[in-house]
Amino acid sequence: MSAVRRADGELWMEGVPLSAVAQRFGTPCYVYSRAAIEAGWRAFDDALAGTDHLVCYAVKANSNLAVLGTLARLGSGFDIVSGGELARVLAAGGRAERVIFSGVGKSEAEMRQGLAAGIKCFNVESEPELDRLDAVAASMGRRARVSLRVNPDVDARTHPYISTGLKGNKFGIPHDRAVAAYERAAGLAHLEVTGIDCHIGSQILDPAPLGEALERVMDLVATLAARGIRLAHVDVGGGLGIRYRESEAAPDVGAWCRQVAARLAGTGHAIVLEPGRSIVGNAGALLTRVEYLKTDKEKRFAVVDASMSELLRPALYEAWHEIVPVASPARESALYDVVGPVCESSDVLGFDRELALAPGDALAILSAGAYGMAMASNYNTRPRPCEVMIDGERAVEVRARESVASLFALERTLD
Repeated sequence: MSAVRRADGELWMEGVPLSAVAQRFGTPCYVYSRAAIEAGWRAFDDALAGTDHLVCYAVKANSNLAVLGTLARLGSGFDIVSGGELARVLAAGGRAERVIFSGVGKSEAEMRQGLAAGIKCFNVESEPELDRLDAVAASMGRRARVSLRVNPDVDARTHPYISTGLKGNKFGIPHDRAVAAYERAAGLAHLEVTGIDCHIGSQILDPAPLGEALERVMDLVATLAARGIRLAHVDVGGGLGIRYRESEAAPDVGAWCRQVAARLAGTGHAIVLEPGRSIVGNAGALLTRVEYLKTDKEKRFAVVDASMSELLRPALYEAWHEIVPVASPARESALYDVVGPVCESSDVLGFDRELALAPGDALAILSAGAYGMAMASNYNTRPRPCEVMIDGERAVEVRARESVASLFALERTLD
């Protein structure tokens, strides 16, 4: 379930005890395993060995430069959704020709940025976007490579907030408009149609909907070919989930990749994937420390120094993360709601957790490598935490903790 292990009562990540990380860098603190990130990416790449493919890491899951740099050195591509993410990828050593630009609201400035960098393609999500991109490319004297994101109207059977493949979602071009949209794109002078894209949601544990979506996409590919529009690649998106708790079974990455490869075998189409969470999710943990134990109410509360500002997923999705002591204590356990100091009743990191606690104890919130720091905020004027990468037996601070002064450095009072 996680990149951590327990030895002699102590929680370790690779060759470093997490108690030492908490002591050295303070809490809250995000900590990631380089080895686990590399293994997560290679699970996709190795399963597709012998096929023409590109594994494009979904930057939105975790955009720390050390994470991106680690993947860039492996030869990873990148799936971005903003100009800021493109800048991060390039700063980390990523190659522009391995970048695909997704997202429903690309601005003109972002289009110019992508064209100037020479990215692999834009995943276009609406017909008006086609027109804008054609005009921007014309003004720059360039042709923009495009892949249309098709919404197949397939239920990913995941949380509504992270479902993207239904016709009621904002993402993609409706399946029944796809052929017309492709014909329109093919007729625009400054666009080059290169692929098709489909991404139906996130944290998908049952791969059956992914297979259904792939079949609908391949039907479109055949229809387009019959109309003279031949594509270079098929982007099957991302969305494979991870195991957050014992009752869950994570999908088999290798089996899914081999299924895709078998379906596309002999078609001449390259395979593109957009995994994010499945690469970094279980490679990270959020370290926190107990501030107070409140035992005089109807429920017991463990008030810790992390909050929904650092890890929004439980408040946003009612997501579940395992919470474990960094060092196993020799004391009696009890049921606690693990809560943060933010002034919202939704600031709960875990309900009804069996823990043996005392003030000052360090805890690890596991499976926090994806959509943790990437979604962190400064609510209640809380500085975002530091990030640490574990590389064998060394712990490297890859993002410093923010200072309070930095949070209002760009603000001004009135005279």
